[in-house]
Amino acid sequence: MKLNEIKDNPGARKERMRVGRGIGSGKGKTGGRGVKGQKSRTGVSIKGFEGGQMPLHRRLPKRGFSNVKFAKDYAVINLGAVQQAIEAGRLDAKTTITAEVLRAAGLVRESRDGVRLLAKGELTAKATFELAGASAAAVAAVEKAGGKVTVTAPAQAAAE
Repeated sequence: MKLNEIKDNPGARKERMRVGRGIGSGKGKTGGRGVKGQKSRTGVSIKGFEGGQMPLHRRLPKRGFSNVKFAKDYAVINLGAVQQAIEAGRLDAKTTITAEVLRAAGLVRESRDGVRLLAKGELTAKATFELAGASAAAVAAVEKAGGKVTVTAPAQAAAE
């Protein structure tokens, strides 16, 4: 085989559908756009338009608050997932469990502000955690199992 003999497998490249090229093409006349009206033409911008009536998204009052600027971005891990990883041998309960250890074990993804421990599931192994955050119920469950939780994030974030 030479360089000039190389070609794609049959069906690897599909030509684009040429729209509006006669009724015999299968996409002629209306070009797949249905019939008449603004939507059949190019440059349509009528997503929330209601014929001049005030659109629903503008009639309804604004609600809520988005704390995007100061919100903490934690990766969360549940006690049940930690227990499963310990039983499977992916985590060692004798060492201190930190964000790096959890990431290496494939239990959490990268996050800006660290890892937060939550209380879903049950922990039976005695383990020591050093994480950016933990719920009060998770701390209680770990201490009940004989372990310890150290929160490294500022006290304000830990008291949520």
